[in-house]
Amino acid sequence: MLINPISTLELAQTLARDFAARADEADRLARLPAEDVQALKDSGYLGLSIPQEYGGAGLSLRDCLAAQLELAQGSGATAMVAGMQLHLFGHAREIRPWSEDTFAWLCQEAVNGGLFNNVASEPLLGSPSRGGLPATTAAATPDGSGWVINGHKTWTTGGKHLTHMIVSARLENDPAWLLVRQDSPGVEWVETWGDSLSLRASDSHDVYFKDVVVPGHHLLQRGVTPAQAAPSAWFPMIMSAVYLGTALASRNTVIQFALERVPTALGKPIATLPKIQRQIGEIDLALQAAQALMFEVAGQWTGEAENRRALYPRIVAVKHLITETANTVTDQALRIAGGLSLTKSLPLERYFRDVRAGLMQPPSGDTALEIIGQQAIEHIKHL
Repeated sequence: MLINPISTLELAQTLARDFAARADEADRLARLPAEDVQALKDSGYLGLSIPQEYGGAGLSLRDCLAAQLELAQGSGATAMVAGMQLHLFGHAREIRPWSEDTFAWLCQEAVNGGLFNNVASEPLLGSPSRGGLPATTAAATPDGSGWVINGHKTWTTGGKHLTHMIVSARLENDPAWLLVRQDSPGVEWVETWGDSLSLRASDSHDVYFKDVVVPGHHLLQRGVTPAQAAPSAWFPMIMSAVYLGTALASRNTVIQFALERVPTALGKPIATLPKIQRQIGEIDLALQAAQALMFEVAGQWTGEAENRRALYPRIVAVKHLITETANTVTDQALRIAGGLSLTKSLPLERYFRDVRAGLMQPPSGDTALEIIGQQAIEHIKHL
Protein backbone atom coordinates (compact mmCIF):
# COMPACT_ATOMS: atom_id res chain seq x y z
CA MET A 1 0.00 0.00 0.00
CA LEU A 2 1.89 3.08 -1.21
CA ILE A 3 0.34 6.37 -0.13
CA ASN A 4 2.12 9.70 -0.53
CA PRO A 5 1.71 12.41 2.12
CA ILE A 6 -0.48 14.63 -0.07
CA SER A 7 -2.98 11.89 -0.84
CA THR A 8 -2.86 10.87 2.82
CA LEU A 9 -4.09 14.31 3.84
CA GLU A 10 -6.85 14.12 1.25
CA LEU A 11 -7.81 10.69 2.57
CA ALA A 12 -7.85 11.96 6.17
CA GLN A 13 -9.98 14.96 5.19
CA THR A 14 -12.46 12.72 3.34
CA LEU A 15 -12.71 10.36 6.28
CA ALA A 16 -13.09 13.30 8.67
CA ARG A 17 -16.09 14.65 6.77
CA ASP A 18 -17.67 11.21 6.85
CA PHE A 19 -17.01 10.77 10.57
CA ALA A 20 -18.24 14.28 11.42
CA ALA A 21 -21.68 13.44 10.09
CA ARG A 22 -21.99 10.74 12.77
CA ALA A 23 -19.94 12.24 15.59
CA ASP A 24 -22.68 14.01 17.53
CA GLU A 25 -24.97 10.98 17.54
CA ALA A 26 -22.07 8.68 18.39
CA ASP A 27 -21.26 10.86 21.39
CA ARG A 28 -24.92 10.93 22.48
CA LEU A 29 -25.20 7.14 22.17
CA ALA A 30 -21.68 6.65 23.61
CA ARG A 31 -20.92 4.18 20.85
CA LEU A 32 -18.09 3.92 18.31
CA PRO A 33 -19.77 3.76 14.89
CA ALA A 34 -19.08 0.51 13.06
CA GLU A 35 -19.12 2.56 9.85
CA ASP A 36 -16.14 4.58 11.08
CA VAL A 37 -14.13 1.46 11.85
CA GLN A 38 -14.95 -0.12 8.51
CA ALA A 39 -13.96 3.05 6.67
CA LEU A 40 -10.60 3.09 8.47
CA LYS A 41 -10.00 -0.51 7.40
CA ASP A 42 -11.21 -0.17 3.82
CA SER A 43 -9.21 3.00 3.17
CA GLY A 44 -5.88 1.62 4.36
CA TYR A 45 -5.58 4.42 6.93
CA LEU A 46 -4.72 1.96 9.70
CA GLY A 47 -1.58 0.94 7.79
CA LEU A 48 -0.02 4.40 7.54
CA SER A 49 2.78 3.64 10.02
CA ILE A 50 3.39 0.04 8.92
CA PRO A 51 6.53 -0.47 6.77
CA GLN A 52 6.04 -0.69 3.03
CA GLU A 53 7.76 -4.07 2.85
CA TYR A 54 4.99 -5.47 5.05
CA GLY A 55 2.10 -3.89 3.16
CA GLY A 56 1.80 -0.50 4.83
CA ALA A 57 2.51 3.06 3.73
CA GLY A 58 5.63 3.50 5.87
CA LEU A 59 4.91 7.16 6.54
CA SER A 60 7.05 9.22 8.88
CA LEU A 61 5.89 10.34 12.30
CA ARG A 62 5.41 13.86 10.93
CA ASP A 63 3.19 12.71 8.07
CA CYS A 64 1.12 10.51 10.39
CA LEU A 65 0.62 13.50 12.70
CA ALA A 66 -0.58 15.62 9.80
CA ALA A 67 -3.14 12.95 8.93
CA GLN A 68 -4.30 12.61 12.54
CA LEU A 69 -4.69 16.37 12.80
CA GLU A 70 -7.19 16.26 9.93
CA LEU A 71 -8.95 13.08 11.07
CA ALA A 72 -9.59 14.38 14.59
CA GLN A 73 -11.43 17.40 13.22
CA GLY A 74 -14.14 14.96 12.16
CA SER A 75 -14.23 12.81 15.29
CA GLY A 76 -11.77 12.88 18.14
CA ALA A 77 -13.06 9.56 19.43
CA THR A 78 -12.56 7.71 16.15
CA ALA A 79 -9.18 9.40 15.62
CA MET A 80 -8.16 8.13 19.05
CA VAL A 81 -9.02 4.56 18.04
CA ALA A 82 -7.02 4.90 14.82
CA GLY A 83 -4.16 6.54 16.69
CA MET A 84 -3.72 3.54 18.96
CA GLN A 85 -2.81 1.38 15.96
CA LEU A 86 -0.66 4.06 14.32
CA HIS A 87 1.48 4.59 17.41
CA LEU A 88 1.79 0.86 18.16
CA PHE A 89 3.24 -0.02 14.75
CA GLY A 90 5.16 3.24 14.34
CA HIS A 91 7.06 2.66 17.56
CA ALA A 92 7.54 -1.06 16.86
CA ARG A 93 8.89 -0.20 13.40
CA GLU A 94 11.68 1.78 15.06
CA ILE A 95 12.68 -0.44 17.97
CA ARG A 96 11.63 -3.93 16.74
CA PRO A 97 10.56 -5.28 20.17
CA TRP A 98 9.68 -8.66 18.60
CA SER A 99 11.43 -11.04 16.25
CA GLU A 100 11.31 -10.00 12.61
CA ASP A 101 9.03 -12.92 11.75
CA THR A 102 6.63 -11.91 14.51
CA PHE A 103 6.69 -8.27 13.43
CA ALA A 104 5.99 -9.26 9.82
CA TRP A 105 3.11 -11.49 10.94
CA LEU A 106 1.50 -8.77 13.05
CA CYS A 107 1.89 -6.21 10.25
CA GLN A 108 0.15 -8.58 7.85
CA GLU A 109 -2.67 -9.10 10.34
CA ALA A 110 -3.07 -5.33 10.57
CA VAL A 111 -3.05 -4.54 6.85
CA ASN A 112 -5.52 -7.37 6.25
CA GLY A 113 -8.18 -5.72 8.41
CA GLY A 114 -6.89 -6.06 11.96
CA LEU A 115 -7.58 -3.40 14.55
CA PHE A 116 -4.91 -3.43 17.28
CA ASN A 117 -4.36 -1.85 20.65
CA ASN A 118 -1.98 -2.31 23.57
CA VAL A 119 -4.04 -3.36 26.59
CA ALA A 120 -2.17 -2.42 29.76
CA SER A 121 -4.16 -0.23 32.16
CA GLU A 122 -5.63 -1.84 35.26
CA PRO A 123 -7.74 -0.56 38.17
CA LEU A 124 -4.93 -0.75 40.73
CA LEU A 125 -1.84 -0.38 38.57
CA GLY A 126 -1.96 3.32 37.82
CA SER A 127 -0.17 4.47 34.69
CA PRO A 128 1.70 1.54 33.11
CA SER A 129 4.40 4.03 32.11
CA ARG A 130 5.53 4.20 35.74
CA GLY A 131 6.41 0.53 35.85
CA GLY A 132 5.10 -2.13 38.20
CA LEU A 133 3.84 -5.59 37.43
CA PRO A 134 0.24 -6.01 36.30
CA ALA A 135 -2.26 -8.08 38.25
CA THR A 136 -3.23 -9.86 35.03
CA THR A 137 -1.45 -13.21 34.92
CA ALA A 138 -0.21 -15.59 32.27
CA ALA A 139 0.68 -19.20 33.04
CA ALA A 140 1.73 -22.14 30.89
CA THR A 141 -1.01 -24.55 29.86
CA PRO A 142 -0.71 -28.06 31.38
CA ASP A 143 0.72 -29.45 28.15
CA GLY A 144 3.14 -26.52 27.77
CA SER A 145 1.85 -25.59 24.31
CA GLY A 146 0.35 -22.24 25.19
CA TRP A 147 -0.62 -19.73 27.85
CA VAL A 148 -3.65 -19.15 30.07
CA ILE A 149 -4.46 -15.49 30.76
CA ASN A 150 -6.60 -14.14 33.61
CA GLY A 151 -7.14 -10.51 34.47
CA HIS A 152 -9.05 -7.26 34.18
CA LYS A 153 -8.06 -4.29 32.02
CA THR A 154 -9.52 -0.80 31.90
CA TRP A 155 -9.69 2.01 29.32
CA THR A 156 -9.37 -0.39 26.40
CA THR A 157 -9.94 2.00 23.50
CA GLY A 158 -11.73 0.38 20.57
CA GLY A 159 -13.65 -2.12 22.69
CA LYS A 160 -15.27 -4.96 20.82
CA HIS A 161 -14.17 -3.47 17.50
CA LEU A 162 -10.60 -4.53 18.29
CA THR A 163 -9.52 -7.71 16.56
CA HIS A 164 -6.11 -8.03 18.26
CA MET A 165 -5.09 -7.03 21.79
CA ILE A 166 -1.48 -6.98 22.94
CA VAL A 167 -2.01 -7.62 26.64
CA SER A 168 0.41 -6.93 29.47
CA ALA A 169 0.58 -9.69 32.08
CA ARG A 170 2.66 -11.10 34.90
CA LEU A 171 4.41 -14.30 33.81
CA GLU A 172 5.88 -15.79 36.97
CA ASN A 173 7.73 -12.69 38.23
CA ASP A 174 8.37 -11.19 34.81
CA PRO A 175 6.40 -8.63 32.85
CA ALA A 176 5.17 -10.04 29.55
CA TRP A 177 3.13 -9.09 26.50
CA LEU A 178 0.85 -11.61 24.79
CA LEU A 179 -1.39 -11.41 21.74
CA VAL A 180 -5.08 -12.13 22.37
CA ARG A 181 -7.61 -12.23 19.59
CA GLN A 182 -10.98 -10.63 20.23
CA ASP A 183 -12.87 -13.83 19.40
CA SER A 184 -10.96 -15.97 21.94
CA PRO A 185 -13.18 -17.85 24.42
CA GLY A 186 -13.09 -16.18 27.82
CA VAL A 187 -12.79 -12.57 26.57
CA GLU A 188 -15.63 -10.64 28.20
CA TRP A 189 -16.46 -6.94 27.91
CA VAL A 190 -18.18 -4.65 30.40
CA GLU A 191 -19.33 -1.31 28.96
CA THR A 192 -18.01 1.14 31.53
CA TRP A 193 -17.14 4.12 29.33
CA GLY A 194 -20.50 5.46 28.14
CA ASP A 195 -20.92 8.12 30.84
CA SER A 196 -17.31 9.24 30.82
CA LEU A 197 -16.39 12.90 30.52
CA SER A 198 -14.34 12.59 27.34
CA LEU A 199 -14.32 10.66 24.07
CA ARG A 200 -17.55 8.82 24.89
CA ALA A 201 -17.66 7.22 21.44
CA SER A 202 -14.20 5.63 21.70
CA ASP A 203 -15.57 2.46 23.35
CA SER A 204 -12.79 2.56 25.96
CA HIS A 205 -14.45 -0.14 28.03
CA ASP A 206 -13.21 -2.71 30.56
CA VAL A 207 -12.24 -6.15 29.36
CA TYR A 208 -11.87 -9.34 31.40
CA PHE A 209 -9.76 -12.36 30.51
CA LYS A 210 -11.15 -15.51 32.10
CA ASP A 211 -8.98 -18.54 31.45
CA VAL A 212 -8.22 -17.28 27.94
CA VAL A 213 -5.90 -19.74 26.19
CA VAL A 214 -3.52 -18.52 23.49
CA PRO A 215 -0.90 -20.44 21.47
CA GLY A 216 2.71 -20.49 22.59
CA HIS A 217 3.89 -18.12 19.86
CA HIS A 218 1.46 -15.46 21.10
CA LEU A 219 3.98 -14.64 23.84
CA LEU A 220 5.47 -11.61 22.10
CA GLN A 221 7.84 -10.22 24.71
CA ARG A 222 9.03 -11.02 28.22
CA GLY A 223 11.12 -9.23 30.83
CA VAL A 224 10.71 -5.54 29.85
CA THR A 225 8.39 -3.18 31.73
CA PRO A 226 6.98 -0.06 30.04
CA ALA A 227 9.20 2.05 32.31
CA GLN A 228 12.29 0.20 31.00
CA ALA A 229 11.31 0.34 27.35
CA ALA A 230 12.83 2.76 24.86
CA PRO A 231 11.17 6.21 24.96
CA SER A 232 8.51 6.58 22.30
CA ALA A 233 7.56 9.72 20.44
CA TRP A 234 4.67 7.95 18.75
CA PHE A 235 2.26 7.62 21.66
CA PRO A 236 2.46 11.15 23.09
CA MET A 237 2.65 12.80 19.67
CA ILE A 238 -0.15 10.83 18.00
CA MET A 239 -2.42 11.40 21.00
CA SER A 240 -1.50 15.10 21.03
CA ALA A 241 -2.50 15.41 17.38
CA VAL A 242 -5.96 14.11 18.30
CA TYR A 243 -6.43 16.83 20.90
CA LEU A 244 -4.97 19.53 18.69
CA GLY A 245 -7.24 18.48 15.82
CA THR A 246 -10.23 18.61 18.16
CA ALA A 247 -9.22 22.11 19.26
CA LEU A 248 -8.92 23.17 15.61
CA ALA A 249 -12.45 21.90 15.03
CA SER A 250 -13.56 24.04 17.96
CA ARG A 251 -11.86 27.07 16.43
CA ASN A 252 -13.51 26.50 13.06
CA THR A 253 -16.92 25.99 14.63
CA VAL A 254 -16.82 29.14 16.74
CA ILE A 255 -15.62 31.22 13.76
CA GLN A 256 -18.52 29.91 11.67
CA PHE A 257 -20.86 30.69 14.56
CA ALA A 258 -19.49 34.25 14.80
CA LEU A 259 -20.04 34.74 11.07
CA GLU A 260 -23.65 33.56 11.27
CA ARG A 261 -24.70 35.01 14.65
CA VAL A 262 -26.57 38.29 14.05
CA PRO A 263 -28.11 39.65 17.28
CA THR A 264 -31.13 41.87 16.77
CA ALA A 265 -29.56 44.73 18.68
CA LEU A 266 -26.39 44.58 16.58
CA GLY A 267 -27.83 43.96 13.15
CA LYS A 268 -24.66 42.36 11.83
CA PRO A 269 -22.55 39.27 12.58
CA ILE A 270 -20.68 39.27 15.87
CA ALA A 271 -17.56 38.43 13.83
CA THR A 272 -17.44 42.15 12.96
CA LEU A 273 -16.87 43.12 16.61
CA PRO A 274 -13.25 43.89 17.61
CA LYS A 275 -13.76 42.07 20.91
CA ILE A 276 -14.74 38.84 19.13
CA GLN A 277 -11.90 39.26 16.65
CA ARG A 278 -9.41 39.62 19.51
CA GLN A 279 -10.77 36.52 21.24
CA ILE A 280 -10.56 34.49 18.05
CA GLY A 281 -7.08 35.89 17.49
CA GLU A 282 -5.99 34.56 20.87
CA ILE A 283 -7.34 31.13 19.98
CA ASP A 284 -5.72 31.10 16.57
CA LEU A 285 -2.33 32.28 17.80
CA ALA A 286 -2.20 29.61 20.50
CA LEU A 287 -3.11 26.90 18.00
CA GLN A 288 -0.55 28.13 15.47
CA ALA A 289 2.20 28.00 18.12
CA ALA A 290 1.26 24.50 19.28
CA GLN A 291 1.04 23.18 15.72
CA ALA A 292 4.37 24.75 14.75
CA LEU A 293 6.15 23.15 17.71
CA MET A 294 4.60 19.77 17.01
CA PHE A 295 5.74 19.69 13.39
CA GLU A 296 9.17 21.14 14.17
CA VAL A 297 9.91 18.44 16.76
CA ALA A 298 8.39 15.65 14.67
CA GLY A 299 10.61 16.69 11.78
CA GLN A 300 13.68 16.19 14.00
CA TRP A 301 12.67 12.69 15.13
CA THR A 302 14.60 9.85 13.49
CA GLY A 303 13.84 7.03 15.92
CA GLU A 304 17.53 6.21 16.37
CA ALA A 305 18.73 5.56 19.91
CA GLU A 306 20.72 8.76 20.46
CA ASN A 307 18.11 10.93 18.79
CA ARG A 308 15.43 9.25 20.89
CA ARG A 309 17.17 10.11 24.17
CA ALA A 310 18.09 13.65 23.19
CA LEU A 311 14.73 14.63 21.75
CA TYR A 312 12.39 13.00 24.26
CA PRO A 313 12.12 16.10 26.54
CA ARG A 314 10.95 18.08 23.51
CA ILE A 315 8.39 15.37 22.76
CA VAL A 316 7.15 15.82 26.32
CA ALA A 317 7.04 19.58 25.78
CA VAL A 318 4.87 19.12 22.68
CA LYS A 319 2.44 16.89 24.53
CA HIS A 320 2.19 19.25 27.49
CA LEU A 321 1.81 22.40 25.40
CA ILE A 322 -0.82 20.89 23.11
CA THR A 323 -2.86 19.50 25.98
CA GLU A 324 -2.87 22.80 27.84
CA THR A 325 -3.56 24.76 24.65
CA ALA A 326 -6.44 22.51 23.60
CA ASN A 327 -8.04 22.84 27.02
CA THR A 328 -7.67 26.61 27.02
CA VAL A 329 -8.95 27.29 23.51
CA THR A 330 -11.98 25.00 23.76
CA ASP A 331 -12.90 26.89 26.93
CA GLN A 332 -12.46 30.20 25.12
CA ALA A 333 -14.67 28.98 22.28
CA LEU A 334 -17.47 28.25 24.76
CA ARG A 335 -17.21 31.77 26.12
CA ILE A 336 -17.42 33.34 22.66
CA ALA A 337 -20.54 31.38 21.72
CA GLY A 338 -22.20 32.06 25.07
CA GLY A 339 -25.17 30.14 26.44
CA LEU A 340 -25.82 28.26 23.22
CA SER A 341 -22.46 26.52 23.60
CA LEU A 342 -23.77 24.66 26.64
CA THR A 343 -26.36 22.88 24.52
CA LYS A 344 -26.15 20.21 21.83
CA SER A 345 -26.96 22.85 19.22
CA LEU A 346 -23.22 23.26 18.74
CA PRO A 347 -20.49 20.61 19.08
CA LEU A 348 -18.40 23.00 21.19
CA GLU A 349 -19.29 21.31 24.47
CA ARG A 350 -18.19 17.95 23.02
CA TYR A 351 -14.86 19.39 21.92
CA PHE A 352 -14.44 20.96 25.37
CA ARG A 353 -15.03 17.59 27.05
CA ASP A 354 -12.97 15.49 24.66
CA VAL A 355 -9.70 17.38 24.98
CA ARG A 356 -9.73 16.94 28.75
CA ALA A 357 -8.69 13.33 28.32
CA GLY A 358 -5.23 14.57 27.35
CA LEU A 359 -4.66 15.78 30.90
CA MET A 360 -4.71 12.17 32.10
CA GLN A 361 -2.40 10.60 29.52
CA PRO A 362 1.32 10.32 30.30
CA PRO A 363 3.59 12.14 30.46
CA SER A 364 1.45 14.78 32.14
CA GLY A 365 1.34 17.53 34.75
CA ASP A 366 4.29 17.94 37.07
CA THR A 367 6.07 14.91 35.60
CA ALA A 368 6.12 16.54 32.17
CA LEU A 369 7.36 19.86 33.53
CA GLU A 370 10.08 18.13 35.55
CA ILE A 371 11.40 16.39 32.42
CA ILE A 372 11.38 19.66 30.49
CA GLY A 373 13.04 21.53 33.36
CA GLN A 374 15.74 18.91 33.85
CA GLN A 375 16.79 19.21 30.21
CA ALA A 376 16.91 23.01 30.44
CA ILE A 377 19.07 22.84 33.57
CA GLU A 378 21.45 20.30 32.02
CA HIS A 379 21.80 22.47 28.93
CA ILE A 380 22.92 25.47 30.97
CA LYS A 381 25.22 23.36 33.16
CA HIS A 382 27.15 22.20 30.08
CA LEU A 383 27.55 25.56 28.39
